[in-house]
Amino acid sequence: MSHYCDLAPGHPFHGPYHDEEYGFPVVDDQALFERLVLEINQAGLSWLTVLKKREAFRHAFDDFHIDRIAEYGEDDRQRLLADAGIIRNRLKVNAVIHNAGIVQSLRREHGSFKGWLDHHHPLSHADWVKLFRKTFRFTGPEIVGEFLMSTGYLPGAHHEACPVQEHILVAGPPWATVASSTG
Repeated sequence: MSHYCDLAPGHPFHGPYHDEEYGFPVVDDQALFERLVLEINQAGLSWLTVLKKREAFRHAFDDFHIDRIAEYGEDDRQRLLADAGIIRNRLKVNAVIHNAGIVQSLRREHGSFKGWLDHHHPLSHADWVKLFRKTFRFTGPEIVGEFLMSTGYLPGAHHEACPVQEHILVAGPPWATVASSTG
């Protein structure tokens, strides 16, 4: 079985994502929300499809501005479902809008989306899945796992021999911080 670290380097879409984003800690709520939206939209499709549509997603969803998306109404839903630049799936579109409202609530309670993630970290993958299913829409085991790996909350984004892994460890992802404090 091939690993992302084996197929991504040099690829015009996978390469930059692998080298500059995947597995690095994310502190900005808007960037965290973007990752969640992209992972939700990847369900049932290839990651390459999502990466190719990323700019269209940014445009369609107001640069992932959480407060704007939480206010989307029926006209926005119809606009999104008619936008050929993104993945036009009613369940996914509805989940993004609903989840923006949830993130607003989490920010009120924990100061930020990141604050909510940090409050619950560390959890096992299974416990994260339970928490996400209880909190958000359209978040199954693969979506949750990829979201948390991609943002540094779970290990496994890169294999140990991948040169990017060293840069990630220097950046101090939450999973490595916990591992070093307990080891």
